[in-house]
Amino acid sequence: MKKKEAPPEDGELRADAARNRERVLAVARKLLARGDSSLPMNQIARAAGVGVGTVYRHFPTRQDLLEALVNEHLEALLTTARQAEEADEPRLGLQRFLRAVLELMLADIGLAEVLNAPRDAHPRTSKLKAELGAATTRLLARAHRSGIVREEIGAEDIQRLMCGVDHAARIGGNPKVHAERYLTILLDGLRPAPR
Repeated sequence: MKKKEAPPEDGELRADAARNRERVLAVARKLLARGDSSLPMNQIARAAGVGVGTVYRHFPTRQDLLEALVNEHLEALLTTARQAEEADEPRLGLQRFLRAVLELMLADIGLAEVLNAPRDAHPRTSKLKAELGAATTRLLARAHRSGIVREEIGAEDIQRLMCGVDHAARIGGNPKVHAERYLTILLDGLRPAPR
């Protein structure tokens, strides 16, 4: 009888397991880049050259896989939000942050889904989302104090509005052209009404 190997410590994978995981992620990234967020495990396994059991061992659910793909973008957004907080001009900081959000949403069809998911598969995802929400709230508080964003606009509003801009840009033909136009309209709409 074959002796079971002890699981690797601190979440480290054996070299072959790490390679298999990376192959699965690479195939899944290509699917997302083509606009397919269904992430069919059998198809991914075939394309990655691994058994479907290997895919499920690394990613027990579609949500696990989606979060593994999206978390690097959540980290990038968090970095951008923190940089925007330090911008000399609150308006420019907010604009840079929202532009980065939209660019990543257009590049990663799964980002909006993970941001809007009621439950997360991993605590790391929940932590990143909470930190991003807090950073967005701080950015908005600064914008409120500067009088460039209406007081009633909160972080959840921004999240929903950005999903709307992403959707509108995708269905409008050339997403990059429409994204800038719709983002400008959104930014104009955030401003307080003139008195």
